Amino acid sequence: MEVVLLRPADAGYIAGLVDGEGTITLTRKHRNENRQLALTISSTERTVLEFVKETLGAGKITGKRTVRSHHSPSFTYAVYNRQALQILRQIHPYLRTYKAKRSALILRHYLSLTPRNGKYTDSLRQERLQFEAEVLGIKPG
Repeated sequence: MEVVLLRPADAGYIAGLVDGEGTITLTRKHRNENRQLALTISSTERTVLEFVKETLGAGKITGKRTVRSHHSPSFTYAVYNRQALQILRQIHPYLRTYKAKRSALILRHYLSLTPRNGKYTDSLRQERLQFEAEVLGIKPG
């Protein structure tokens, strides 16, 4: 499913949310799986995340459990793989934190190091692991 083409103002707004309350990372859903691209935004204001989901036409919003009664309910918007890549292409020019460096590296190498059928040659797997370490090594500061 294609992500909606964003107006510059919306791309900038969503980039600000990602810079402030979001993540751009490579994550595993299950222990033995390859890492996949994930773009997430967390907030206690569900309406903000609903705006993001509606504007992009992709993603999912989930609720986080509150452990203590004085904690506000929290929600996370998440989108993965090629949809996340489509979003990164649009918001990358507006990112300002270390996430801009992660985004640039992902945009440059993710597709060439991620076969659609999930079958890796030994050399591609090594390149992919090096790429993952490089992306995850880009930290705040």
